[in-house]
Amino acid sequence: MIQDIYPSRLDNSFRRVQPSDCPEKSFAVCFWDGRILADISGSDVNFPRASELAENTDMIYLFSVDDEAFFLVRGNGEIEIKNGSFALYTIRELRDKCSGKYLFAAFTAFHLAKWYEENKFCGKCGGNTHCDDKERALVCESCGNKVYPRINPAVIVGVINGGRILITRYRRGFAHNALIAGFTEIGETLEQTVQREVMEEAGLHVKNIRYYKSQPWGMASDLLVGFYCDVDGDDAIKMDESELKYAEWVSREDIVLQPYEHSLTNEMMKLFKENGNI
Repeated sequence: MIQDIYPSRLDNSFRRVQPSDCPEKSFAVCFWDGRILADISGSDVNFPRASELAENTDMIYLFSVDDEAFFLVRGNGEIEIKNGSFALYTIRELRDKCSGKYLFAAFTAFHLAKWYEENKFCGKCGGNTHCDDKERALVCESCGNKVYPRINPAVIVGVINGGRILITRYRRGFAHNALIAGFTEIGETLEQTVQREVMEEAGLHVKNIRYYKSQPWGMASDLLVGFYCDVDGDDAIKMDESELKYAEWVSREDIVLQPYEHSLTNEMMKLFKENGNI
């Protein structure tokens, strides 16, 4: 999955550092209109060096990957790019074309950049916010309201029916095979989300709900939580046509995986395809 970058490690600890504190190993993450400046001529993503930006460029520390620091550009600083292979890409384009530790860095940077952009003003009183100096938070200059990065919990569900699993395809957006998925609502447990989403999207009751694994998915600010479960009773699918264009029981040998191995969904389909009993 995208976060599986061992032996490398992403360290998201809050630090008060500047690019000048680590000049040889500082990267600048730059976004314009939701697109990221990158070089994807190789298999992984490459970022501009922080040293290539004008000295007055406003940057904030995001995280490190091993001993390399990543800084978010918070303004319209001009970048003196000597490498002509840098261009602007959507995060989905990076997902489809790249792999490796820097792709995970791009996803995580996108998550944080979106949070900073959407919280320039206080949601309580409308005042300006500034960065807290002790933790990763934004503080309102008027009322003191503190805002932390948002993470949306969502479930990925592998519904099993003997030697078959429920495969879906979304009506809009992502075109490849998927599993039942959905966001946790206020007052729900994750297990209740599993039950509700399977019923809403496929009209099925489930039992034996069991946790598999979780995944940060920065391109949507999500924390994905994977579960397997078994169909309970009638296995006739009643597909929600407003959400899905395909929902069928598929045998292990007939499962078509996604074209890349970044997602929790793909790993769960692959595990069932190769092992069957989950």
